[in-house]
Amino acid sequence: MTPRDASDDSRWSDLDRPPLNAAALRRGLVREGGLWCDVDVVRSTGSTNTDLVALATEGKAEEGAVLVAEEQTAGKGRLDRQWTAPPRSGLFFSVLLNPAVVPVPVARWGWLPLLTGVAVATGLSRAAGVDTALKWPNDLLVTVGGEERKAGGILAERAGSTGVVIGVGINVTLREDELPVPQAGSLALAGAVSTDRDPLLRAVLRSLEEWYGRWRAALGDPVVSGLQEAYAAGCATLGRVVRAELPGERSVVGEAVAIDGDGRLVIVTEEGAREAVGAGDIVHLRLA
Repeated sequence: MTPRDASDDSRWSDLDRPPLNAAALRRGLVREGGLWCDVDVVRSTGSTNTDLVALATEGKAEEGAVLVAEEQTAGKGRLDRQWTAPPRSGLFFSVLLNPAVVPVPVARWGWLPLLTGVAVATGLSRAAGVDTALKWPNDLLVTVGGEERKAGGILAERAGSTGVVIGVGINVTLREDELPVPQAGSLALAGAVSTDRDPLLRAVLRSLEEWYGRWRAALGDPVVSGLQEAYAAGCATLGRVVRAELPGERSVVGEAVAIDGDGRLVIVTEEGAREAVGAGDIVHLRLA
């Protein structure tokens, strides 16, 4: 990847939101024997996931490539939802992983979004001092005024036959009047002790490197790597009564009781039936 440094952006429209320092990020993250091979910061793009998938498919990016955007104009979430935020108000980045090299069985690649959630939550807890929780399968929750709000999301996409691009969006300094929906939140609104995006990004990527290395060394086994236990411990969905909106306009209501060995959410209905949900939109209804 060819670095297109955005750190020299002098057209600061908001002095509380300085640009990321791409050179410092590379110095802090790219090292011999480490996962991250390049950190590219761009001023604006449609979607870092779309860009990195294209680069990987064309053979122009290697495992460990990181693409960060100060602004995304067509950021993507699950179910084709849009992710929008003011420039430099958050962390919007994608990473390229290649679990086939180890090789991790393809059947276990579905754990990568959950692994990323654990890594992001761990990194933000360390660097921002904010208690975070995970909503299955890919949302990062914070508490604002006693209310659960979404402050981040994760999206995984295949890149060719061996690669997976993981996209992460985190609201860092969004103010109340900038939130796209009332249910959204940000680290600042949740009382973060730091909203400096450079150390936040370094902490998240170091945490992701640590968890990915552990999972890869275990050949993707969620039990041996400790991933299944860690995700369950931080998952706000477990123990809740939820509604799962499933493909085919079907829905299931019941208590979310477990994350199974394939990363699926196990729901027990009022009739006592158990259903493992691998894909769908989850609505938290209430504590069980």
